[in-house]
Amino acid sequence: MDSSTKKQLHIAVFPWLAYGHTAPFLQVSQFLAQKGHRIYYVSTPKNISRLPKLPPNLSSDISFIPLSLPQVDGLPPGVESTSELPIHKVPFLKNAYDKLETQLTEFLKSSPQIKLIIHDFAQHWLPHVATQLGISLVYFNILNASSTAFFVPPSEMHAKSRQSPEDFTVVPKWMDYPNNIAFKFHEMAGHKVCEDSTVSDKERVQTVLLNCKIMALRTCYEFEPEALRLLSKSLQKPIVPLGLLPPSLPSVEDKADENWEALKKWLDSKEEKSVFYVALGSEMNLSLESMHELAYGIEKSELPFVWVVRKPSFVQQQSEEDTIPRGLEERVSNRGLVLRDWAPQLKILAHSSIGGFLTHCGWSSVIESLGLGKPLILLPGVIADLGLVARLMQWKKVGLEIERNDRDGSFTSDAVAESIKRVMVDPELRVNADAMKEIFGNIELSNKYLNEFTRALEILN
Repeated sequence: MDSSTKKQLHIAVFPWLAYGHTAPFLQVSQFLAQKGHRIYYVSTPKNISRLPKLPPNLSSDISFIPLSLPQVDGLPPGVESTSELPIHKVPFLKNAYDKLETQLTEFLKSSPQIKLIIHDFAQHWLPHVATQLGISLVYFNILNASSTAFFVPPSEMHAKSRQSPEDFTVVPKWMDYPNNIAFKFHEMAGHKVCEDSTVSDKERVQTVLLNCKIMALRTCYEFEPEALRLLSKSLQKPIVPLGLLPPSLPSVEDKADENWEALKKWLDSKEEKSVFYVALGSEMNLSLESMHELAYGIEKSELPFVWVVRKPSFVQQQSEEDTIPRGLEERVSNRGLVLRDWAPQLKILAHSSIGGFLTHCGWSSVIESLGLGKPLILLPGVIADLGLVARLMQWKKVGLEIERNDRDGSFTSDAVAESIKRVMVDPELRVNADAMKEIFGNIELSNKYLNEFTRALEILN
Protein backbone atom coordinates (compact mmCIF):
# COMPACT_ATOMS: atom_id res chain seq x y z
CA MET A 1 0.00 0.00 0.00
CA ASP A 2 1.41 3.38 -0.96
CA SER A 3 2.15 5.44 2.14
CA SER A 4 0.75 8.62 0.57
CA THR A 5 -2.71 7.05 0.10
CA LYS A 6 -2.70 4.79 3.14
CA LYS A 7 -5.71 5.22 5.40
CA GLN A 8 -4.99 5.85 9.06
CA LEU A 9 -6.25 3.02 11.25
CA HIS A 10 -7.76 3.67 14.68
CA ILE A 11 -6.73 0.68 16.81
CA ALA A 12 -7.59 -0.21 20.40
CA VAL A 13 -4.91 -2.25 22.21
CA PHE A 14 -6.05 -4.27 25.23
CA PRO A 15 -3.52 -6.47 27.12
CA TRP A 16 -3.92 -8.75 30.14
CA LEU A 17 -2.94 -7.27 33.52
CA ALA A 18 0.69 -8.43 33.78
CA TYR A 19 3.86 -6.51 32.91
CA GLY A 20 5.02 -9.35 30.68
CA HIS A 21 1.94 -8.52 28.58
CA THR A 22 1.54 -4.75 28.93
CA ALA A 23 5.14 -3.99 27.88
CA PRO A 24 5.20 -5.90 24.54
CA PHE A 25 1.74 -4.56 23.74
CA LEU A 26 3.18 -1.05 24.20
CA GLN A 27 6.13 -1.86 21.92
CA VAL A 28 3.74 -2.93 19.17
CA SER A 29 1.62 0.17 19.79
CA GLN A 30 4.63 2.43 19.37
CA PHE A 31 5.60 0.80 16.09
CA LEU A 32 2.08 1.13 14.70
CA ALA A 33 1.97 4.78 15.79
CA GLN A 34 5.28 5.40 14.00
CA LYS A 35 3.61 4.04 10.87
CA GLY A 36 0.92 6.72 11.11
CA HIS A 37 -1.85 4.85 12.89
CA ARG A 38 -3.84 6.08 15.91
CA ILE A 39 -3.59 3.90 19.02
CA TYR A 40 -5.86 3.71 22.07
CA TYR A 41 -4.04 1.72 24.76
CA VAL A 42 -6.60 0.35 27.22
CA SER A 43 -5.67 -0.83 30.71
CA THR A 44 -6.13 0.07 34.38
CA PRO A 45 -4.59 3.24 35.90
CA LYS A 46 -1.86 1.48 37.91
CA ASN A 47 -0.73 -0.65 34.95
CA ILE A 48 -0.63 2.42 32.70
CA SER A 49 1.44 4.33 35.27
CA ARG A 50 4.06 1.54 35.31
CA LEU A 51 4.73 1.71 31.56
CA PRO A 52 7.80 3.50 30.18
CA LYS A 53 7.23 7.07 29.08
CA LEU A 54 6.43 7.56 25.42
CA PRO A 55 8.92 9.27 23.10
CA PRO A 56 7.81 12.90 22.57
CA ASN A 57 7.13 12.31 18.87
CA LEU A 58 4.52 9.64 19.68
CA SER A 59 2.72 11.25 22.62
CA SER A 60 -0.06 12.62 20.39
CA ASP A 61 -0.52 9.32 18.51
CA ILE A 62 -1.08 7.02 21.49
CA SER A 63 -3.87 7.73 23.97
CA PHE A 64 -4.01 5.83 27.26
CA ILE A 65 -7.55 4.82 28.21
CA PRO A 66 -7.77 3.99 31.94
CA LEU A 67 -10.55 1.64 33.03
CA SER A 68 -11.29 1.28 36.73
CA LEU A 69 -10.85 -2.34 37.83
CA PRO A 70 -14.06 -3.45 39.60
CA GLN A 71 -13.75 -4.77 43.13
CA VAL A 72 -14.54 -8.46 43.54
CA ASP A 73 -14.55 -10.72 46.57
CA GLY A 74 -11.12 -12.24 47.12
CA LEU A 75 -9.13 -9.53 45.33
CA PRO A 76 -7.22 -7.27 47.75
CA PRO A 77 -8.11 -3.56 47.38
CA GLY A 78 -5.82 -1.63 45.05
CA VAL A 79 -4.41 -4.72 43.31
CA GLU A 80 -4.36 -4.40 39.51
CA SER A 81 -1.74 -6.87 38.25
CA THR A 82 -0.41 -10.39 38.69
CA SER A 83 2.83 -9.07 40.25
CA GLU A 84 0.83 -8.01 43.31
CA LEU A 85 -0.75 -11.42 43.91
CA PRO A 86 0.25 -14.93 44.94
CA ILE A 87 -0.58 -17.38 42.18
CA HIS A 88 -3.67 -18.83 43.92
CA LYS A 89 -5.35 -15.40 43.91
CA VAL A 90 -4.88 -14.74 40.18
CA PRO A 91 -8.38 -16.17 39.46
CA PHE A 92 -9.86 -13.22 41.36
CA LEU A 93 -7.96 -10.84 39.08
CA LYS A 94 -9.39 -12.65 36.03
CA ASN A 95 -12.85 -12.32 37.51
CA ALA A 96 -12.37 -8.55 37.99
CA TYR A 97 -10.89 -8.26 34.48
CA ASP A 98 -14.00 -9.88 33.01
CA LYS A 99 -16.08 -7.16 34.64
CA LEU A 100 -14.31 -4.53 32.50
CA GLU A 101 -16.62 -5.53 29.65
CA THR A 102 -19.16 -2.78 30.41
CA GLN A 103 -16.59 0.04 30.59
CA LEU A 104 -14.82 -1.13 27.44
CA THR A 105 -18.09 -1.40 25.54
CA GLU A 106 -19.03 2.16 26.54
CA PHE A 107 -15.63 3.43 25.38
CA LEU A 108 -15.90 1.64 22.03
CA LYS A 109 -19.43 2.93 21.46
CA SER A 110 -18.17 6.47 22.08
CA SER A 111 -15.27 5.89 19.64
CA PRO A 112 -16.91 4.64 16.41
CA GLN A 113 -13.69 5.30 14.47
CA ILE A 114 -12.11 2.22 16.14
CA LYS A 115 -12.59 -0.76 13.84
CA LEU A 116 -9.75 -2.96 15.11
CA ILE A 117 -8.76 -4.33 18.54
CA ILE A 118 -5.43 -6.03 19.30
CA HIS A 119 -6.18 -8.12 22.37
CA ASP A 120 -4.82 -10.76 24.71
CA PHE A 121 -5.82 -14.31 25.71
CA ALA A 122 -8.18 -13.58 28.61
CA GLN A 123 -11.01 -11.61 26.95
CA HIS A 124 -13.39 -14.46 26.10
CA TRP A 125 -16.26 -11.94 26.20
CA LEU A 126 -14.71 -9.59 23.66
CA PRO A 127 -15.87 -11.35 20.44
CA HIS A 128 -19.51 -10.74 21.39
CA VAL A 129 -18.82 -7.02 21.94
CA ALA A 130 -16.80 -6.71 18.73
CA THR A 131 -19.47 -8.42 16.60
CA GLN A 132 -22.12 -6.01 17.85
CA LEU A 133 -19.95 -3.00 16.99
CA GLY A 134 -18.52 -4.24 13.67
CA ILE A 135 -14.94 -4.40 15.00
CA SER A 136 -12.29 -6.88 13.79
CA LEU A 137 -10.17 -8.72 16.36
CA VAL A 138 -6.44 -9.51 16.25
CA TYR A 139 -5.17 -11.85 18.95
CA PHE A 140 -1.64 -10.94 20.07
CA ASN A 141 -0.39 -14.08 21.81
CA ILE A 142 2.77 -13.06 23.68
CA LEU A 143 3.98 -16.68 23.83
CA ASN A 144 6.41 -18.21 21.39
CA ALA A 145 5.23 -20.58 18.65
CA SER A 146 6.39 -23.77 20.40
CA SER A 147 4.38 -23.04 23.55
CA THR A 148 1.38 -22.06 21.44
CA ALA A 149 1.59 -25.25 19.38
CA PHE A 150 1.68 -27.25 22.63
CA PHE A 151 -1.58 -25.66 23.79
CA VAL A 152 -3.91 -24.92 20.90
CA PRO A 153 -4.32 -27.28 17.93
CA PRO A 154 -7.95 -27.10 16.69
CA SER A 155 -8.34 -30.88 16.81
CA GLU A 156 -7.67 -30.80 20.57
CA MET A 157 -9.61 -27.68 21.48
CA HIS A 158 -12.79 -29.56 22.36
CA ALA A 159 -11.18 -32.92 23.03
CA LYS A 160 -10.95 -34.53 26.44
CA SER A 161 -7.59 -36.22 25.86
CA ARG A 162 -5.65 -34.02 28.30
CA GLN A 163 -7.35 -33.89 31.68
CA SER A 164 -4.79 -34.65 34.40
CA PRO A 165 -1.45 -32.90 35.05
CA GLU A 166 0.32 -36.07 33.83
CA ASP A 167 -1.27 -35.66 30.39
CA PHE A 168 0.75 -32.46 29.90
CA THR A 169 4.09 -34.04 30.78
CA VAL A 170 4.58 -35.68 27.36
CA VAL A 171 5.25 -34.09 23.98
CA PRO A 172 1.88 -33.82 22.15
CA LYS A 173 1.41 -36.20 19.22
CA TRP A 174 0.59 -33.31 16.87
CA MET A 175 4.03 -31.74 17.37
CA ASP A 176 5.38 -34.10 14.71
CA TYR A 177 9.01 -32.98 14.65
CA PRO A 178 11.85 -33.79 17.10
CA ASN A 179 11.43 -31.68 20.24
CA ASN A 180 11.17 -31.89 24.03
CA ILE A 181 8.27 -29.44 24.61
CA ALA A 182 6.31 -30.67 27.65
CA PHE A 183 5.69 -29.66 31.24
CA LYS A 184 7.08 -31.26 34.37
CA PHE A 185 4.44 -32.58 36.78
CA HIS A 186 5.10 -29.93 39.44
CA GLU A 187 4.69 -27.14 36.88
CA MET A 188 1.24 -28.32 35.81
CA ALA A 189 0.14 -28.95 39.38
CA GLY A 190 1.31 -25.45 40.34
CA HIS A 191 -0.29 -23.79 37.35
CA LYS A 192 -3.71 -25.30 38.10
CA VAL A 193 -4.11 -23.06 41.13
CA CYS A 194 -4.17 -19.90 38.97
CA GLU A 195 -7.00 -21.21 36.79
CA ASP A 196 -10.37 -19.48 37.07
CA SER A 197 -12.98 -22.12 37.97
CA THR A 198 -15.67 -20.21 36.07
CA VAL A 199 -13.84 -19.83 32.74
CA SER A 200 -10.61 -21.80 32.26
CA ASP A 201 -7.62 -20.44 30.38
CA LYS A 202 -8.22 -23.10 27.74
CA GLU A 203 -11.77 -21.81 27.18
CA ARG A 204 -10.53 -18.22 27.03
CA VAL A 205 -7.89 -19.03 24.42
CA GLN A 206 -10.29 -21.20 22.40
CA THR A 207 -12.85 -18.40 22.21
CA VAL A 208 -10.49 -15.59 21.24
CA LEU A 209 -8.61 -17.78 18.77
CA LEU A 210 -11.75 -18.98 17.01
CA ASN A 211 -13.08 -15.42 16.67
CA CYS A 212 -9.95 -13.45 15.71
CA LYS A 213 -9.03 -12.56 12.12
CA ILE A 214 -5.28 -12.89 12.76
CA MET A 215 -3.13 -14.43 15.48
CA ALA A 216 0.17 -12.63 16.05
CA LEU A 217 3.05 -14.24 17.96
CA ARG A 218 6.24 -12.89 19.54
CA THR A 219 8.64 -15.03 17.55
CA CYS A 220 10.16 -15.45 14.09
CA TYR A 221 10.79 -18.12 11.45
CA GLU A 222 14.55 -17.84 11.96
CA PHE A 223 14.18 -19.32 15.48
CA GLU A 224 11.05 -21.52 15.36
CA PRO A 225 10.38 -22.59 11.78
CA GLU A 226 8.94 -25.98 12.74
CA ALA A 227 6.38 -24.67 15.25
CA LEU A 228 5.31 -21.75 13.04
CA ARG A 229 4.79 -24.04 10.06
CA LEU A 230 2.78 -26.41 12.24
CA LEU A 231 0.53 -23.58 13.45
CA SER A 232 0.10 -22.16 9.95
CA LYS A 233 -0.91 -25.60 8.72
CA SER A 234 -3.24 -26.53 11.58
CA LEU A 235 -5.01 -23.23 12.38
CA GLN A 236 -7.53 -22.05 9.84
CA LYS A 237 -6.44 -18.40 9.90
CA PRO A 238 -3.39 -16.22 9.27
CA ILE A 239 -0.49 -16.67 11.72
CA VAL A 240 1.70 -13.57 11.72
CA PRO A 241 5.02 -13.53 13.62
CA LEU A 242 5.79 -10.12 15.12
CA GLY A 243 9.48 -10.77 15.54
CA LEU A 244 11.06 -10.93 18.98
CA LEU A 245 10.61 -7.25 19.97
CA PRO A 246 14.15 -6.91 21.35
CA PRO A 247 14.68 -3.96 23.68
CA SER A 248 17.22 -1.31 22.81
CA LEU A 249 19.76 -0.24 25.41
CA PRO A 250 19.30 3.55 25.10
CA SER A 251 15.61 3.26 25.99
CA VAL A 252 16.22 1.46 29.28
CA GLU A 253 15.04 3.41 32.31
CA ASP A 254 17.90 5.08 34.15
CA LYS A 255 16.39 5.39 37.59
CA ALA A 256 19.31 3.44 39.11
CA ASP A 257 22.02 5.36 37.29
CA GLU A 258 23.69 6.49 40.49
CA ASN A 259 24.13 2.81 41.42
CA TRP A 260 25.08 1.72 37.91
CA GLU A 261 28.43 3.49 37.97
CA ALA A 262 29.55 1.55 41.06
CA LEU A 263 28.19 -1.70 39.63
CA LYS A 264 29.90 -1.05 36.28
CA LYS A 265 33.21 -0.40 38.03
CA TRP A 266 32.88 -3.76 39.83
CA LEU A 267 32.03 -5.56 36.58
CA ASP A 268 34.92 -3.83 34.80
CA SER A 269 37.30 -5.41 37.31
CA LYS A 270 36.25 -8.95 36.30
CA GLU A 271 37.50 -11.05 33.42
CA GLU A 272 35.47 -11.37 30.24
CA LYS A 273 32.52 -13.82 30.54
CA SER A 274 33.57 -14.80 34.07
CA VAL A 275 30.48 -13.52 35.96
CA PHE A 276 27.00 -15.04 35.99
CA TYR A 277 23.90 -12.95 36.54
CA VAL A 278 20.91 -14.17 38.61
CA ALA A 279 17.40 -12.68 38.39
CA LEU A 280 14.11 -14.53 38.82
CA GLY A 281 11.68 -11.80 37.80
CA SER A 282 9.18 -9.99 39.97
CA GLU A 283 6.59 -12.77 40.33
CA MET A 284 8.49 -16.02 40.99
CA ASN A 285 7.97 -16.91 44.63
CA LEU A 286 10.33 -19.68 45.73
CA SER A 287 9.87 -21.19 49.17
CA LEU A 288 12.39 -20.12 51.79
CA GLU A 289 13.95 -23.59 51.64
CA SER A 290 14.40 -23.32 47.84
CA MET A 291 15.80 -19.80 48.12
CA HIS A 292 18.40 -21.10 50.57
CA GLU A 293 19.28 -24.04 48.29
CA LEU A 294 19.69 -21.57 45.42
CA ALA A 295 21.89 -19.34 47.59
CA TYR A 296 24.09 -22.24 48.70
CA GLY A 297 24.37 -23.41 45.08
CA ILE A 298 25.48 -19.96 43.98
CA GLU A 299 28.07 -20.02 46.76
CA LYS A 300 29.26 -23.55 45.86
CA SER A 301 29.82 -22.57 42.23
CA GLU A 302 32.81 -20.52 43.45
CA LEU A 303 32.33 -18.15 40.49
CA PRO A 304 31.78 -14.37 40.47
CA PHE A 305 28.11 -13.38 40.33
CA VAL A 306 25.56 -10.57 40.46
CA TRP A 307 22.29 -11.65 42.11
CA VAL A 308 19.20 -9.44 42.05
CA VAL A 309 17.02 -10.55 44.95
CA ARG A 310 13.43 -9.38 44.61
CA LYS A 311 10.88 -10.49 47.13
CA PRO A 312 7.43 -10.33 45.48
CA SER A 313 5.31 -7.53 46.94
CA PHE A 314 2.68 -9.99 48.20
CA VAL A 315 5.16 -12.03 50.28
CA GLN A 316 4.96 -11.12 53.96
CA GLN A 317 6.11 -14.18 55.83
CA GLN A 318 9.85 -13.53 55.85
CA SER A 319 12.06 -10.50 56.15
CA GLU A 320 14.51 -9.41 53.47
CA GLU A 321 17.33 -10.59 55.73
CA ASP A 322 15.94 -14.13 55.96
CA THR A 323 15.60 -14.54 52.18
CA ILE A 324 19.31 -15.35 51.95
CA PRO A 325 20.98 -17.55 54.62
CA ARG A 326 22.60 -15.49 57.35
CA GLY A 327 26.32 -15.02 56.84
CA LEU A 328 26.32 -16.01 53.18
CA GLU A 329 26.66 -12.46 51.84
CA GLU A 330 29.72 -11.92 54.02
CA ARG A 331 31.29 -15.19 52.88
CA VAL A 332 30.91 -14.36 49.18
CA SER A 333 31.52 -10.61 49.40
CA ASN A 334 34.93 -10.88 47.70
CA ARG A 335 33.42 -12.36 44.51
CA GLY A 336 29.70 -11.69 44.48
CA LEU A 337 27.20 -8.83 44.64
CA VAL A 338 23.68 -9.18 46.05
CA LEU A 339 21.41 -6.38 44.87
CA ARG A 340 18.01 -5.67 46.40
CA ASP A 341 14.95 -4.82 44.33
CA TRP A 342 15.39 -3.14 40.91
CA ALA A 343 18.56 -3.37 38.79
CA PRO A 344 19.38 -2.31 35.21
CA GLN A 345 19.12 -5.83 33.80
CA LEU A 346 19.85 -5.01 30.18
CA LYS A 347 22.96 -3.00 31.08
CA ILE A 348 24.21 -5.82 33.28
CA LEU A 349 23.64 -8.47 30.60
CA ALA A 350 25.34 -6.29 28.00
CA HIS A 351 28.55 -6.05 30.04
CA SER A 352 31.47 -8.07 28.65
CA SER A 353 32.19 -9.73 32.00
CA ILE A 354 28.78 -11.46 32.09
CA GLY A 355 29.03 -15.02 30.79
CA GLY A 356 25.65 -16.52 31.74
CA PHE A 357 22.18 -15.74 33.09
CA LEU A 358 20.35 -17.79 35.72
CA THR A 359 16.73 -17.02 34.85
CA HIS A 360 13.12 -17.94 35.69
CA CYS A 361 12.62 -18.35 31.90
CA GLY A 362 10.28 -15.44 31.26
CA TRP A 363 10.20 -14.98 27.46
CA SER A 364 11.22 -11.30 27.72
CA SER A 365 14.24 -12.15 29.89
CA VAL A 366 15.28 -14.94 27.52
CA ILE A 367 15.02 -12.56 24.57
CA GLU A 368 17.18 -9.99 26.38
CA SER A 369 19.84 -12.58 27.25
CA LEU A 370 20.10 -14.24 23.84
CA GLY A 371 19.92 -10.85 22.15
CA LEU A 372 23.25 -10.21 23.86
CA GLY A 373 24.62 -13.70 23.25
CA LYS A 374 24.51 -14.91 26.87
CA PRO A 375 23.77 -18.62 27.55
CA LEU A 376 21.08 -19.55 30.04
CA ILE A 377 20.98 -21.37 33.38
CA LEU A 378 17.33 -22.40 33.49
CA LEU A 379 15.22 -22.40 36.67
CA PRO A 380 11.64 -22.02 35.37
CA GLY A 381 8.74 -20.79 37.46
CA VAL A 382 5.39 -22.58 37.43
CA ILE A 383 3.21 -19.88 35.87
CA ALA A 384 2.16 -19.79 32.21
CA ASP A 385 4.62 -21.44 29.80
CA LEU A 386 7.89 -20.89 31.68
CA GLY A 387 8.60 -24.61 31.85
CA LEU A 388 8.03 -24.96 28.10
CA VAL A 389 10.42 -22.06 27.46
CA ALA A 390 13.06 -23.87 29.53
CA ARG A 391 12.62 -27.08 27.50
CA LEU A 392 12.81 -25.10 24.25
CA MET A 393 16.06 -23.37 25.26
CA GLN A 394 17.63 -26.68 26.28
CA TRP A 395 16.50 -28.30 23.00
CA LYS A 396 18.04 -25.41 21.04
CA LYS A 397 21.26 -25.92 23.06
CA VAL A 398 21.49 -22.34 24.33
CA GLY A 399 20.84 -23.20 27.97
CA LEU A 400 20.93 -25.92 30.62
CA GLU A 401 18.12 -26.63 33.05
CA ILE A 402 18.88 -27.11 36.75
CA GLU A 403 17.94 -30.67 37.70
CA ARG A 404 14.79 -30.80 39.86
CA ASN A 405 12.42 -33.33 41.35
CA ASP A 406 9.66 -33.72 38.73
CA ARG A 407 6.94 -34.21 41.34
CA ASP A 408 7.57 -31.37 43.80
CA GLY A 409 10.01 -29.11 41.94
CA SER A 410 12.65 -29.26 44.66
CA PHE A 411 16.34 -28.98 43.82
CA THR A 412 19.66 -29.17 45.60
CA SER A 413 22.44 -26.66 45.96
CA ASP A 414 24.78 -29.16 44.28
CA ALA A 415 22.51 -29.27 41.21
CA VAL A 416 22.50 -25.45 41.08
CA ALA A 417 26.30 -25.25 41.34
CA GLU A 418 26.82 -27.96 38.73
CA SER A 419 24.53 -26.27 36.17
CA ILE A 420 26.15 -22.88 36.71
CA LYS A 421 29.67 -24.25 36.23
CA ARG A 422 28.71 -26.23 33.13
CA VAL A 423 27.00 -23.29 31.41
CA MET A 424 29.87 -20.95 32.20
CA VAL A 425 32.46 -23.19 30.52
CA ASP A 426 30.53 -25.23 27.92
CA PRO A 427 31.89 -24.15 24.50
CA GLU A 428 28.84 -25.41 22.57
CA LEU A 429 26.39 -23.42 24.70
CA ARG A 430 28.55 -20.31 24.41
CA VAL A 431 28.89 -20.56 20.64
CA ASN A 432 25.18 -21.28 20.15
CA ALA A 433 24.10 -18.44 22.43
CA ASP A 434 26.49 -16.02 20.74
CA ALA A 435 25.07 -16.98 17.36
CA MET A 436 21.57 -16.12 18.60
CA LYS A 437 22.51 -12.42 18.69
CA GLU A 438 21.87 -12.35 14.93
CA ILE A 439 18.24 -13.36 15.57
CA PHE A 440 17.29 -12.20 19.07
CA GLY A 441 19.19 -8.92 19.05
CA ASN A 442 18.46 -8.00 15.45
CA ILE A 443 16.36 -4.81 15.45
CA GLU A 444 16.16 -4.80 11.64
CA LEU A 445 14.80 -8.33 11.58
CA SER A 446 12.21 -7.47 14.24
CA ASN A 447 11.17 -4.35 12.31
CA LYS A 448 10.79 -6.42 9.14
CA TYR A 449 8.27 -8.62 10.93
CA LEU A 450 6.51 -5.60 12.46
CA ASN A 451 6.22 -4.05 8.99
CA GLU A 452 4.62 -7.26 7.71
CA PHE A 453 2.23 -7.24 10.67
CA THR A 454 1.32 -3.60 9.97
CA ARG A 455 0.57 -4.45 6.32
CA ALA A 456 -1.60 -7.36 7.43
CA LEU A 457 -3.66 -5.00 9.60
CA GLU A 458 -3.99 -2.47 6.79
CA ILE A 459 -5.17 -5.18 4.38
CA LEU A 460 -7.56 -6.57 7.00
CA ASN A 461 -9.13 -3.17 7.54
